[in-house]
Amino acid sequence: MQDSQIPTELTEFKPEVGLILGSGLGFFADDRIEVAGRIPYGEMDGFPVSTVPGHVGQFVYGHLDGKRVICMQGRFHYYEGYTMQQLTMPIRLMAKVGVHTLFVTNAAGGINRSYTPGDFMLLSDHINFLGTNPLIGAHSGEGVRFPDMTAVYDADLRSIIRTWAATKGIELKEGVYLATTGPSFETPAEIRAFAHLGADAVGMSTVPEAIVARQLGLRVIGISCITNAAAGISQSLLTHEEVSETADRVRPQFAELLASSVALA
Repeated sequence: MQDSQIPTELTEFKPEVGLILGSGLGFFADDRIEVAGRIPYGEMDGFPVSTVPGHVGQFVYGHLDGKRVICMQGRFHYYEGYTMQQLTMPIRLMAKVGVHTLFVTNAAGGINRSYTPGDFMLLSDHINFLGTNPLIGAHSGEGVRFPDMTAVYDADLRSIIRTWAATKGIELKEGVYLATTGPSFETPAEIRAFAHLGADAVGMSTVPEAIVARQLGLRVIGISCITNAAAGISQSLLTHEEVSETADRVRPQFAELLASSVALA
């Protein structure tokens, strides 16, 4: 993204922390942030727009517990037909305007049989099952060409968040997230295979954003809301409505977890 394409108000605001709000989780921007401004994606030249229900499609920026934050209230997905470069444009924008820590949230299906809908999982690692990588192509000169992925999700900050959750009596899972392209949900056979690979949860996002954030030197924290049991574990058909309903049910707990995590960053 060219500097000339970045809205002046974001450059002047200088956000410190970036937030990507996943399916059913966009309420956080309205409920918890002292909003300074909103910028619909459609008003930005060359920027993608959200096409999935539950993704409003705008940047919201303001203050949260003394931190200057910028939120994606609605993300982009590979299955919407966007290129990897398009769907990670917001991360490059955030880095350019001063963000140093990125919180990526998502709705995910639970593969680990100890997980139940409504649980939260800190990402300790991920498996890229998208069949591609957002860094493929000519190097733009931003960040390193071959970024190390040994520790994508910041271990020190995860430890601080786990300690906070324990003091509040919040059960916080920690595990490996596997990303597929979607938009179809996974088959039971695929879920069994993913379990053998070491995945605890599965979704259709997060990994491209995390890769680019690490390339650019941002600290990354990933938080999954386990909105359903994955295929073959669940006894019912999987629907996007179930995802949204579970996210809405745990709304207060999610808001407290994310707000407190940002304050600790």
